[in-house]
Amino acid sequence: MKPVIGLTSSFSAENNSQALPSTYVAAIEQAGGIPLIIPAGISPALSDAILQRIDGLLLTGGPDVDPSYFGEGPHPRLGAVTPERDVIEIPLTQAAVACRLPILAICRGIQLLNIAMGGSVIQDIASQVKDPLKHRQEAPRWHGTHEVAVAEGSRLAGLLGTTCVRVNTFHHQAVKDVAPGFEIVARAPDGVIEGIERPGSFIVGVQWHPEGMYERVPEMARLFRGYIEAVAAARAAGTAMAIGTAKATGATPACAAGAADATKAVGAR
Repeated sequence: MKPVIGLTSSFSAENNSQALPSTYVAAIEQAGGIPLIIPAGISPALSDAILQRIDGLLLTGGPDVDPSYFGEGPHPRLGAVTPERDVIEIPLTQAAVACRLPILAICRGIQLLNIAMGGSVIQDIASQVKDPLKHRQEAPRWHGTHEVAVAEGSRLAGLLGTTCVRVNTFHHQAVKDVAPGFEIVARAPDGVIEGIERPGSFIVGVQWHPEGMYERVPEMARLFRGYIEAVAAARAAGTAMAIGTAKATGATPACAAGAADATKAVGAR
C-alpha cells in the first residue's frame, strides 16, 4: 500500500469552511503517496489518533502563527492568524517529531515546525531584516524569483540534487531563532532562513512553495519523490512510530503519549 500523508488545512471562521490548495494534494499523489487532509478546528486531543492513521506529515502554508506561542506580542505588521489551526497543528507536530514521523514543512509549515519545537520567527521581514529581498513575489507561483543556497551534505541538498536552487516566494515571516536540535540548511541572499532540518530523521522545512513548482521544476519534483520514498522506507522499517503494533493491539504508542502531553501544554497556555 502507498504511504498515507496527512496534510494540514486552512480554516475560515468567516465562512465556517475548510480549504487546501489542490497543488498539495496533486504533488503528494504524483510522488506516490496518498494524501489525507487533516481538518483545522478539531480537538488537539485527536493528535494521537491522527498519528496512528498516517505515515508522514506535511505541514502546509497559510496565515501567521500566533506569536504568543514563542513568547512575543503581536508586531504591528503581524498578518492574520488562525487559532483553529495553531491549536491542533502545534501538538500534532510535537507528537510527530517525538514519533520520528517523516515531516515535510512548507512556508507557514517551516515556521510552525520551528515554533512547535521551541524556536521563534521574524514577524515581519520588511521591517525587521536589513536590506531584504522582496519575499512576496508578483509572478506566477511556478516561477522562481530568487536563489537559495543549500548546505552541501544536507538532506535537503540531497533531495534537490543541488546546492543552489531558484525558488518562488510568498511570505513576510521567516525562522529567527532555530529550535534546539535543528540546523539551518538553506538561506536566501539577504540571509533569510529558507530551510531547516533535524539531523538523524526526515524532518525538513522549506520556506518556499515547492508544490507550486513541481510540474515545471525538476528539483521540486525530486523533493516530493524523496519525501515519499523516505516515508515508505520509515514505514517498512517500523521507525516512524510503533504504528503496526498499535493498530494490531489497540495499544497507545509511547509517542502518542507525547501527543497527550503536548495537548495539555497547549491547553495550559
